[in-house]
Amino acid sequence: MVAHKCAQHNDELGRIAIASRSISKCQAIIDSVQAKGGLKQPGEIKAYVLDALDVEATKAMIRETESQIVINVGSAFLNMAVLRACIDTGAAYLDTAIHEEPNKICETPPWYGNYEWKHLAECQEKGVTAILGAGFDPGVVNAYAALAQQEYFDKIESIDILDVNAGSHGKYFATNFDPEINFREFTGQVYSWQNSQWTTNRMFEVKRTDNLPVVGEQSLYLTGHDEVHSLSKHLDVPNVRFWMSFGDHYINVFTVLNKLGLLSEQPVRTAEGQEIVPLKVVKAVLPDPASLAPGYTGKTCIGDLIKGTKDGQPRELFIYNVADHEEAYAETDSQGISYTAGVPPVAAALLVARGEWDAQRMVNVEELPAQPFLKLLDVMGLPTRIKDEHGDRAWNQ
Repeated sequence: MVAHKCAQHNDELGRIAIASRSISKCQAIIDSVQAKGGLKQPGEIKAYVLDALDVEATKAMIRETESQIVINVGSAFLNMAVLRACIDTGAAYLDTAIHEEPNKICETPPWYGNYEWKHLAECQEKGVTAILGAGFDPGVVNAYAALAQQEYFDKIESIDILDVNAGSHGKYFATNFDPEINFREFTGQVYSWQNSQWTTNRMFEVKRTDNLPVVGEQSLYLTGHDEVHSLSKHLDVPNVRFWMSFGDHYINVFTVLNKLGLLSEQPVRTAEGQEIVPLKVVKAVLPDPASLAPGYTGKTCIGDLIKGTKDGQPRELFIYNVADHEEAYAETDSQGISYTAGVPPVAAALLVARGEWDAQRMVNVEELPAQPFLKLLDVMGLPTRIKDEHGDRAWNQ
């Protein structure tokens, strides 16, 4: 998804290098871009073999390709290694999710404080731009919150991020992105920011029902998520929560897997003496999320439900985007979840290239100007809408 959008903007982003442990996967992406006629102008898009956990190898590749911007859309386990390579070479760093260690889940909040924010001073001293969580959630929803604070409210009481996938992939059971990362979000503590302090719950303990634009009535559950851990620091808001939609079938299958211990990230030893990680086995037998794209139908709705006051009066606003799985596949051979996650970091890279987001320090998205980001997303395929007392409309009308 990211490669397709970079190709569509190669007049500004220049040469594109795609690196992975599997060069065949990189080449398949390049073939897809070329089959769609994706390059805006004639230019270079090349595949490279790289183990991104090898910091020295990553630094060598950044220098070899003369890359000035690195978009890290690999596993969340890679973040610190890729960030280190960018800090050492001076390349701008962008990612879409918080760093995780393979043998740890749901660490003590704020999560960014455990890894990324430890490099705030170094990035500042060296003038290195590092934009954290520049996907949709985290990312676009952070910009929504910042825009609301700057333009629509005098004081915000609560930000509830609502993430609904009302699409259907036709499989018995599958996850929309890396199963290992997906399940790790749900097997530990659910951390939310309530009454200006960290609050804990169990997964699927707290439920709400909302009637949302296009996708209708949905059941959502309080879930731990990256953006809560930066918005709670950077915005003076006493309540920041993240909610995700789940169907009964998903909850039932998840519950069985979890109770059997098959979602554990800790290794176990089989009777044959082999050491395996149960979660990695489950990942291996589930469908590859990329394989879901051709048959995916339906839409997503992701946004911020924000409550507070304006001019002394109570106010409620929903700022959101709706994406279509079939339209995403027609444009980029990707499903809608990949589309919503992959377009924003390319928009962010364009803003870095233009100088508008070249912060020369480490930042989360809510610390950057929201308007240019959302304006770019409007024309790149993720238009923003607002629903409030004045109706449902495009955000910039």
